[in-house]
Amino acid sequence: MAQFLLILLYSFVTVIIIQVIYYLLIFGKFSFAKFEEKEHLSIPISVIVCAKNEVENVKNYVPLLLSQNYPNFEIVLIDDASSDETLDVFEDFEKKYANIRLVKVKNNEAFWGNKKFALTLGIKAASHNNLLFIDADCYPDSDHWIAEMSSSFSEEKSIVLGYGAYEKVENSFLSKLIRFETLLTATQYFSWAKLGKAYMGVGRNLAYKREEFFNANGFIEHMKIRSGDDDLLINQISNSKNTAINFNPESITFSKSKSSFRDWIMQKRRHISTAKYYKFFDKFQLGLFFCSQLLFLLLSIILLSFQYQWIIVVALIAIRYIASTISLGYSAAKLYEKDVMYYYPILEIILIFTQLSLFFKNIFSKPVHWK
Repeated sequence: MAQFLLILLYSFVTVIIIQVIYYLLIFGKFSFAKFEEKEHLSIPISVIVCAKNEVENVKNYVPLLLSQNYPNFEIVLIDDASSDETLDVFEDFEKKYANIRLVKVKNNEAFWGNKKFALTLGIKAASHNNLLFIDADCYPDSDHWIAEMSSSFSEEKSIVLGYGAYEKVENSFLSKLIRFETLLTATQYFSWAKLGKAYMGVGRNLAYKREEFFNANGFIEHMKIRSGDDDLLINQISNSKNTAINFNPESITFSKSKSSFRDWIMQKRRHISTAKYYKFFDKFQLGLFFCSQLLFLLLSIILLSFQYQWIIVVALIAIRYIASTISLGYSAAKLYEKDVMYYYPILEIILIFTQLSLFFKNIFSKPVHWK
């Protein structure tokens, strides 16, 4: 037994080293980064919104896009064969505003229920090369959102990753859990982008040049995969030089989080099922991080339950939590999510075991995708 516990202790040390490397050296690339003020160049922008049965959201949020303080932009509204009044609302906007371009998508047997098909039509219809994406249930927190996101474009940077936050819901633990997961995910993909290894973006707040889309033949490589119109495309087209991040306050978008744990679980199942199509390195680094998190918890419990070298074990646990708290704390401050850190590490523990259960669920059943 002593020999076995010694092996576990050595394994625990290895896990701690991996975790500290992730939190301080890798995630630190974003956590400790400074805001960069960029010149607003007023390049022409096409804002693309794809909606399917989102009548209330488009009534509320399209006006916020139209009120953006930016001199040269159009809004491409895509109605993806909605069965509610979404198309009627879009047509009203088109009649009232000259910078609205409407794309009507009819049901297509070959691409039934596939958001990528609708987005492809919208991208083709766009007048400008610079494309800025936002989901129909999202809204910018500032009337300088377009100006801020477009400022990150350059001759070298053709992809811009933004932060899509969720609204805070008072006295809701689920809201805090969702926002913590969003914070952790953003910390990961922002950090790897800073390291020249961007692997995903979120359609709630994402920009890229149309030439990147067409050079990759659009979504053709993963058209049959219902999800991944954002992360799989970025995983495909990003490289060490062409991707920028923007986390300035005026670049952030917001949306309402799921109101039930069940709905959030379904959403996360879709996200997790898409990750298996990432490049090998991206799957490896994500898997290594998650395994090190899980092993940290399990080995902590086992070693402390046997009180084996407990002083060393407690010291290692403290080192890990100091590193993670500092890193995520700085990240949370940048993304205005500081309040979720008050519940760390409870949120982290719940998230780890939730992700583990979702991984096994996806093995035995397929998640539901685009409405």
